Amino acid sequence: QVQLVESGGGLVQPGGSLRLSCVTSGFSFSRSRMYWVRQAPGKGLEWISTISSDGSGTGYADSVKGRFTMSRDNAKNTVYLQMNNLRSEDTAVYYCARDEAGNSRGQGTQVTVFS
Repeated sequence: QVQLVESGGGLVQPGGSLRLSCVTSGFSFSRSRMYWVRQAPGKGLEWISTISSDGSGTGYADSVKGRFTMSRDNAKNTVYLQMNNLRSEDTAVYYCARDEAGNSRGQGTQVTVFS
């Protein structure tokens, strides 16, 4: 059974930082490209980052490039999202996913950026 469990969300002021984690099981993690997607209130899912199976390559949406960093630890079946210089528009539920569209994703973790 595939499981993806996100954690690390919370409340933060603009300019602050958070680190999200996603622990996975039930599939060949070390052979899988992984993704982070998010859903802001009243909007659809938005792809924000991708990491290759070995962690050597990453890609980011323009909205987060230079502020967010995705990484992974294949020994722990875990992906991370380091989020710096957070903005109010980053408020959303964040999901790790096995596909770019977010069809196979976890339950999500809420990130709220408020002033």
